[in-house]
Amino acid sequence: MNNKILANRDLAVLWHPCTQMKDHENLPMIPIKTGRGVWLEDFDGKRYLDAVSSWWVNLFGHANPIINAALKEQLDTLEHVIFAGFTHETGIKLAEKLVDITPAGLNRCFYADNGSAAVEVALKMSFHYWRNGGQTQKTKFITLENSYHGETLGALAVGNVALYKETYAPLLMDVITVPGPDCYFREVGETWAEYSTRRFTLMEQALQQHAGTVCAVIIEPLVQCAGSMRMYDPVYLKLLRQACDKYGVHLIADEIAVGFGRTGTLFACEQASISPDFLCLSKGLTGGYLPLSAVLTTDNIYQAFYADYTQLTAFLHSHSYTGNALACRAALATIGIFQQDNVINKNQRLIAKLAEVAVRFHDHPNVAEVRQTGMILAIELVKNKATREPFAWQERRGLKVYQYALAQGVLLRPLGNVIYFMPPYVITEAELELLAEVAWHGIQYALKG
Repeated sequence: MNNKILANRDLAVLWHPCTQMKDHENLPMIPIKTGRGVWLEDFDGKRYLDAVSSWWVNLFGHANPIINAALKEQLDTLEHVIFAGFTHETGIKLAEKLVDITPAGLNRCFYADNGSAAVEVALKMSFHYWRNGGQTQKTKFITLENSYHGETLGALAVGNVALYKETYAPLLMDVITVPGPDCYFREVGETWAEYSTRRFTLMEQALQQHAGTVCAVIIEPLVQCAGSMRMYDPVYLKLLRQACDKYGVHLIADEIAVGFGRTGTLFACEQASISPDFLCLSKGLTGGYLPLSAVLTTDNIYQAFYADYTQLTAFLHSHSYTGNALACRAALATIGIFQQDNVINKNQRLIAKLAEVAVRFHDHPNVAEVRQTGMILAIELVKNKATREPFAWQERRGLKVYQYALAQGVLLRPLGNVIYFMPPYVITEAELELLAEVAWHGIQYALKG
């Protein structure tokens, strides 16, 4: 078996996500045979450094022996059982662990299958909470411009990235969109904290005007990942928590992409010392092994649904694979690695190394900004550094970086013209240097044509 045979079989039957399939007439599909650590290997023996953690999910490397062992043990005990009226020890242990490690006050855990589903759960729970309390006028949600929360219809509605949303706009509920705290747009000499604080006045105005009809504000703490890895200061989260309390509106923190150490702390909300009303988790939750998501919420919200059956206040939302035992076991093993290996502290060295290897990009004539939050680093390419005029999207400069990097054995997957590094935490300093070197020459290649 080789790459070409498998690629042809794939293209005969499969439809891949977030892909214009016609591109594969000229862009070879790459079948992967094995993975170990940060490296993937195809059927022709070529290796690729997984610099994007396989879409931001893989934290501790492919074929991690600790997670592998946990799953093998779980397979011999229980693979899955209906989670309505039944439970299992692995699901209970994981919920206990999540309650323990997440911000204070999040004492109830609801499982779903993926990040978009978690957002749907949080939106519905928030709306239903107010409805159970008699506040049926609360039907709206506030979101930030350039935000992304998933691609099911509810999650898509509260996002604001036009590429994903515009086509389906006629199907989506109306939301209130507030200009964001994206520090890419700060004035010369203005700090992230100053800009984020200044921009919060727009959110305050929206809450003041609409609080009576708003269920919740939903936000990606610190980094708008699918929105070109744009970043902002924790002070915005602190101000938002205070304002949500003041105006009687829930705060939904979507930490699906930024949770589990990506921002330098276990959860991004920790950097503002806040607890949201709903915390959405997925992606790194299982270390990149199996689909699972969780919504953590408060006892107060839980109690609004807790009543005699005849009151019809129950939260009637379900997924067939809710609380899947294998996925829960992978998540427990993943959290165990964090705790046993002191990962958050050890990652500080990698965070510093990321900053070091990125220094050369700051003065590049076609780089508008190099920005970093924890284990996420982004390099924004532009046509004109002085004016920040972007390249036309039709030129697909990021695709050229992607193609060059693949040829050099590195998996980068730029967001438009934003090149980003979001590697597994088991990457070495030498591998970070390799990643930066390939990205540098990939940019040079992309700028030629």
